[in-house]
Amino acid sequence: MTAPRSSLLRGVAAFSSMTLLSRLLGLLRETVIAAVFGANAATDAFWVAFRIPNFMRRLFAEGAFSLAFVPVFAEVRARGDEAALKAFVARTAGTLGGVLLVVTALGIWGARALVHVFAPGLAEDPARLTLTADLLRITFPFLMLVSLTALAAGVLNAYSKFALAAFTPVILNLCMIAAALWLAPHLRIPISALAWAILLAGVLQLAIQLPALRKRGGAVVAARGARRRPGRAQDHAPDAAD
Repeated sequence: MTAPRSSLLRGVAAFSSMTLLSRLLGLLRETVIAAVFGANAATDAFWVAFRIPNFMRRLFAEGAFSLAFVPVFAEVRARGDEAALKAFVARTAGTLGGVLLVVTALGIWGARALVHVFAPGLAEDPARLTLTADLLRITFPFLMLVSLTALAAGVLNAYSKFALAAFTPVILNLCMIAAALWLAPHLRIPISALAWAILLAGVLQLAIQLPALRKRGGAVVAARGARRRPGRAQDHAPDAAD
């Protein structure tokens, strides 16, 4: 068996294993949440607050951005110019991060209006509306974190490193399970434990991929290099829209 084929098979096996583990933990997560919180207004408020950034993730992490980034990344990589590749990833990460920072700030500021749009029925219950908006202000930064995680995963997948990307849903499920069991009992509003778990999971999902990116001269290293040699980085970096 050739080395590339062996590497591909290992990647597929790792991805499949992580996906199976994530599905099993997802079932456990649902069971734990149902047992700890039950079916009530607070639980419904959390799911709405989680659904909104999760819905928007499809645009930034899995939609048009992904369709535009992956082909351009593959094209730049095929040229064999590592400096251009690093600069491209750095500029893409910087642009995406900047846009998402603005979107996140607007989402937190306009949380109440977003709840009206995505769950108009909550307007009839001011208490539920307020709770949902408060939870959304905690969960909304997940959009920025998960989108940057998707960017990192796209880079790693191009190098046949599939396991880390497949492991990210496992982190989310573990954080939610742990928060429901051990954090919720200590909070004044127990359901907010799940919102904080979402935020923590987003941080961890991105953080675990940074060492692998750094090892391959990814966005972190490139960003430092771009600051030290702005002219040189700009000369080598193609526009993301090319």
